[in-house]
Amino acid sequence: MNKIWRHRQLFKKLLNRDFNERYQGSYFGLLWSFFLPLLSLLVFTLFFGVIFQSRWGKGGNESIAQFAVILFVGMTIYGFVAECMSRSPSLILNRQSYVKNVVFPLELLPVVLVTSAAINLCIGFVVIFLMQIFFYEGIQWTSIFLPVIFCPLILLGLGISWFLSSLGVYVRDTQQIVIPLVQLLMFISPVFYPLSTLPDFLRPWLALNPLALIIEQAREVAIFGQIPAWDSYFAILAFSIVIALLGGYWFRRTRKGFADVI
Repeated sequence: MNKIWRHRQLFKKLLNRDFNERYQGSYFGLLWSFFLPLLSLLVFTLFFGVIFQSRWGKGGNESIAQFAVILFVGMTIYGFVAECMSRSPSLILNRQSYVKNVVFPLELLPVVLVTSAAINLCIGFVVIFLMQIFFYEGIQWTSIFLPVIFCPLILLGLGISWFLSSLGVYVRDTQQIVIPLVQLLMFISPVFYPLSTLPDFLRPWLALNPLALIIEQAREVAIFGQIPAWDSYFAILAFSIVIALLGGYWFRRTRKGFADVI
């Protein structure tokens, strides 16, 4: 954190460049952060909510629009992790000029990636709040706990990005390995279903997925008006801190060989 603070001006420039590169030549620019998730939401809602008549949990009586809001919470949080995982393996490889600059703080690049993904995460939840105003009775007061729920999510993203961005330099197949893992993560996380509907023998195993618990708790505070389950939350937070520390340690130890490999 000290290094990020020392290089805060550089961090702002890199973050601005990340957004410019992503939406360069685009007519709508940052608005695509709204449009693309909404398009995906419409497709999934059509299949799960209309064609298959899915509802949330057993005996769910919510409308299709309310079902879509619940679905969107999981999709938004999953999208954050998916972006961190899918972009990280090529992050250093696409910035080879920075590697050759011995004074450039390469640790900032994954932090910029995670911050960019976190901005998209916040935009997604702005859309969720707007949908709640229209299709529910309003925004739940327990939504004030969302920044707390996001803390372990951000730490997980940092740890994953530091690890994969470094690994991608040494193992060029990392990108191809990560792609199916990102797809698998969607189905082993409760994006389209609540954990409570899983068979008893399967539920404890999928509950080991930290993303599953983060999605469940985000829905509880944002949609269902429930206070977070603090015992589960602090377990996830501790795990996320460990992942972030290990990812940062791995990056620092391996970055010395980046120039030799690239």
